[in-house]
Amino acid sequence: MTRLGVNVDHIATVRQARLGAEPDPVAAAILAELAGADGIVVHLREDRRHIQDRDVRILRETIRTQLDLEMAATEEMLRIALDVKPEMVTLVPERRQELTTEGGLNVVSSGEELENIIGLLHEGEIIVSLFIDPDPRQIKGAHKISADRIEIHTGPYANSRGTVQKNELHQIMEAAKLASKLGMGVNAGHGLDYMNVAAIGQIPEIEELNIGHSIISRAVLVGMESAVREMKSLIKRN
Repeated sequence: MTRLGVNVDHIATVRQARLGAEPDPVAAAILAELAGADGIVVHLREDRRHIQDRDVRILRETIRTQLDLEMAATEEMLRIALDVKPEMVTLVPERRQELTTEGGLNVVSSGEELENIIGLLHEGEIIVSLFIDPDPRQIKGAHKISADRIEIHTGPYANSRGTVQKNELHQIMEAAKLASKLGMGVNAGHGLDYMNVAAIGQIPEIEELNIGHSIISRAVLVGMESAVREMKSLIKRN
């Protein structure tokens, strides 16, 4: 069965709107786990716009599944990851002016820098995933620099319709096959929601879907546990 990683960043977004203590992403993570989430995902951004260092450290001590720390490939974030020791780090591109992550890493052009960070994370016994577009060059590049996993950027698929969406789905399927053939684990995420997730969940090579915004949006209306259970039911393979 496809695993579900629940991203709780936007619980922290609501909290930071008032710079208060509520709602707490740690509490949301616990509820997500109780509802069947297979992991918790947080993106510690350089500008700390939502998740804070405190959140990451408490999550590390609290959750019982796995912690996937999304982060930019910087020295500051590397130090935090090696100190906190999440089960997995997902390296992502980051621009301060973006609303959310807009595309995958360019592994082809920044492979040497990424390889050094991957090596240090491996020394810390941390699994490393790279968030990349479903591009064969990027997948081969990820393999070349010893990434353990990739996370396929599903944003273009999620934001398209009709024939365009079918073409995007085909690219994701081929990317997953290639990564699996090269011996890497395959995750996917970005923009997935209750309407478009089923087709991605049926791709046999994809082991985990990481979903945040749509689950948190649904949770506002029906509660965290119901929102997670609904998503879990949609990604079950027939």
